[in-house]
Amino acid sequence: MTETGASSHRVAGTDKDVLVKVENLQKYFPVQTTSLFRRNHDQVHAVDGVTLEVRRGETLGLVGETGCGKSTLARCIARLCDVSAGRVIFDGRDITSLTPRQMRPLRREMQIIFQDPYGSLNPRRRVGSIIGDPFALHGIADGAERKRKVQEVMELVGLKPEHFNRFPAEFSGGQRQRIGVARALALRPKLIICDEPVSALDVSIQAQIINLLVDLQREFNLTYIFIAHDLSVVRHVSDRVAVMYLGKVAELAPAEDLYQVPRHPYSNALLSAVPVPDPKKSSDRHQIILIGDVPSPIDPPAGCRFHPRCPKAQERCATEEPALASVLGDSAEHVTACHFPVEKGEDLSNTSRVSVPPSGSQTT
Repeated sequence: MTETGASSHRVAGTDKDVLVKVENLQKYFPVQTTSLFRRNHDQVHAVDGVTLEVRRGETLGLVGETGCGKSTLARCIARLCDVSAGRVIFDGRDITSLTPRQMRPLRREMQIIFQDPYGSLNPRRRVGSIIGDPFALHGIADGAERKRKVQEVMELVGLKPEHFNRFPAEFSGGQRQRIGVARALALRPKLIICDEPVSALDVSIQAQIINLLVDLQREFNLTYIFIAHDLSVVRHVSDRVAVMYLGKVAELAPAEDLYQVPRHPYSNALLSAVPVPDPKKSSDRHQIILIGDVPSPIDPPAGCRFHPRCPKAQERCATEEPALASVLGDSAEHVTACHFPVEKGEDLSNTSRVSVPPSGSQTT
């Protein structure tokens, strides 16, 4: 899979080209723990100071380990979660503080495809009713007109219109995910958040859903935020990719630039773990083994959050947080948050980890 989405390798455009802008976004979840002597009011730093843009018609991939904040960031963008600080600007409008009533008209413009095609559909309702809900909630169509529109959408995503009255249990996993895609597509939104839409599907079915999403994007000029763990899938569908670690963006770049010349040590470690189908190439490559576990998001490390596990960490990394900027002559589109970025051809698999003094936060 080497082909990218419909708008591969766009250059930075004007504000009119930007559909979503996130500025220093923070989302903390309170965690109350009670000890024998006092009650602690800790917070999980799920998203901590993320700034990025999503351009019209492009696919922005979000990757990273479980718990890094990908889904929380996407839900904050869709205003399914209230943000703790920062701003979310959608289509030129600041939606950060809008009430649910004020957000309702904007729901037509942004939709979500969920990960689980089994749990995201009500098993007691017929498919036509599930896909028809957006039309009913926004008062767009009723009766025979609604049925006609639903059947048109079903046909667009590869479902048979005559299956309008079937229940979700009568469909396979891939067909159920097509129902989820149809529900998201029904109102022709500007933005669709794909929250790991193929991770629960068989590999052969994954390719069908991915190709469907790419075709729909080209036909309707859709904008995607695509969350996934499978870096091969992300490379195939994304124009740009943001690598997240412990609530922050570690690297953001055009897809091919990131995969060919990753600058952040964490990006290198992720890419070294991608399975290679060729046994000879797989045995020849060097996998980067990270030391320790991901630090607690309740008490993240000072400085660079990756430094307790980084093979290139030095004392500066434990005290000074790196800015997200172009490094080593990269273009303005390729930015990395690292004091000691990885040069092209540099092998981190045999790098001896530098012992960094504790920075005041507990790490492993």
